[in-house]
Amino acid sequence: MSKVLVRGFAGVFVFLVSYIALGGVMSAASAPRPRGEMAQIEQGRNLRLVCEGPSSARPVVWLEAGAFGFAADWGATQEALTAAGWRSCAYDRAGMGYSPPGPAPRDGLAIVSDFEELTAASGEPGPYVLVGHSMAGLRLRQYAGRNPDKIVGLVLIDAATPEAAQNPRMSGFIKTFASASRWAARGASIGLYKPLAHTRLGDKIGLPKQASAEKRWAFANGRHNRTSADEVALWAEASDQAGKQPPYDPKWPVAVVTAGPAKGREAWKAIQSAPAEASHHGMIDHVVAASHTRLLGREFADHIVKAVAFVANPGGGR
Repeated sequence: MSKVLVRGFAGVFVFLVSYIALGGVMSAASAPRPRGEMAQIEQGRNLRLVCEGPSSARPVVWLEAGAFGFAADWGATQEALTAAGWRSCAYDRAGMGYSPPGPAPRDGLAIVSDFEELTAASGEPGPYVLVGHSMAGLRLRQYAGRNPDKIVGLVLIDAATPEAAQNPRMSGFIKTFASASRWAARGASIGLYKPLAHTRLGDKIGLPKQASAEKRWAFANGRHNRTSADEVALWAEASDQAGKQPPYDPKWPVAVVTAGPAKGREAWKAIQSAPAEASHHGMIDHVVAASHTRLLGREFADHIVKAVAFVANPGGGR
């Protein structure tokens, strides 16, 4: 997460006013046919699941999206992982993307409990490599603490940590981001984002065609945005829940991939890098040219593939 995202939500409204004033309103496409399948996690509840790549002796890679994210966010990453011979699975959290809503509140416990049910229902054998972007850093910590026998290693992509919420600057950002998220949800709910779905704002990641169509649809979808805002509103609670779990076992390989240069952001980079520094087999990759969102796109997918390969190799070193 970064202040750029908060400014981005506010900028959407300014862009929209200008766009309409110029007479450039265009209709958003209806929901594209989703990739993957619906997986039943309990009686009467399903989550959309997208698994790609060959089955092999390598561990399955599970991908957890950040705030406002869902399986589509991982389209470029899954494409690159498949090309490199890895099997990976991404999904839509309850109420996000194509998944039906789940019971409230959508805090960390609810999300991780659903993820536990999904991994079991998927039939994909563990233990796993877990990859999380942004706010998903909280989910990985909570899942790993509750399921240590399911962990091969972890990849944190420009990710938040439970400890970060204790930082006064980060705490202020969380409150600001929560407020911006509520406005984003309101705008999407009354259709304000439909004219923008096919602009650069609809897909700021740089996704393959089908995943990009899904991302653009969700960008303008009211339910998706309302659920996202509800999750962000519970960031502090989710941080507390994740923080009650033990730190990552230092025997687990941990790779940290961050976006942007370290200069001028040393304190934040140090917070993000801490899990890799604490690991006996840690890797840190600051991708200077990447932004928080484009780090997941085709341009930088090779960095994520390299991080996955690193943590899947028990003999990997610093």
